[in-house]
Amino acid sequence: MLKEKLMQDLKDAMKEKDTIKKDTVQMVRAAILQIEKDKAIEVDDNKIIEIIAKEVKGKRDALVDFENGGRQDLIEQTNKEIEILNKYLPKQLTKEEIKVQVEEVIKAIGATSMKDMGAVMKEAKAKIGAAADGRAINEVVKELLG
Repeated sequence: MLKEKLMQDLKDAMKEKDTIKKDTVQMVRAAILQIEKDKAIEVDDNKIIEIIAKEVKGKRDALVDFENGGRQDLIEQTNKEIEILNKYLPKQLTKEEIKVQVEEVIKAIGATSMKDMGAVMKEAKAKIGAAADGRAINEVVKELLG
């Protein structure tokens, strides 16, 4: 289970004195615990993957700000954090693989124009899940419908 793997990786990071990995794993574990407490549920691997994907998205968004601010130290740290988090996510699809999936969704729901973008995005995200970033899916949908 992913929760046990995170705990083991946290212990390993502490032993190796890898501060960035330790902090990154702790951040994910804290997010998991928060959701479990708030909703009084036990999260499964799929939910953990969603949490990690959300953290990666936040890190990528922050990267833009760091680049604009010229903060090379934060850029390097954030890239390392993203790299660590990506190890827990399913293999990320390439743009071509996303395109194939989105084309199937467009055929299935009979989308023809940008008016159908919302429906296509909803179905594509459900089908692809955490295997691709929402922004990447969005770009492909715009390209195919536009």
